[in-house]
Amino acid sequence: MSLSSLGKAEDVKEQNEVSGSKGEANFVWRCKSCKRESTATIKNPPQAYTHASPPKQQNIIEFDCRGLEFTEFKSDGEWQAKGLESPTKFSGIDLQEEEWFDYDEKAGEEVSIKDLKWEIRRA
Repeated sequence: MSLSSLGKAEDVKEQNEVSGSKGEANFVWRCKSCKRESTATIKNPPQAYTHASPPKQQNIIEFDCRGLEFTEFKSDGEWQAKGLESPTKFSGIDLQEEEWFDYDEKAGEEVSIKDLKWEIRRA
């Protein structure tokens, strides 16, 4: 792999009001049955995955969850990456298939993202 970093293409800035509170959260969910609200707030903003050899596990984002727990991560949306040995920037990367291949003309070699594994764990 000749990519130095991988990150989500769009910023996560949306804030939603928490009813009955002066607070805000990035994600607010209300149960239709009991009307209880649960929230998730981004504690540390998204960080780009940085190339390492051999590849190592890295934290990408950290949430403060109240009344809910995330169980699965789906890499929907567009991602971006930067060449390791060239200044080439790649955008519009679709990782739904958990792999991506392209060609870096400035470096003269194929670039790829493969064997992705996402893990959600408590901090």
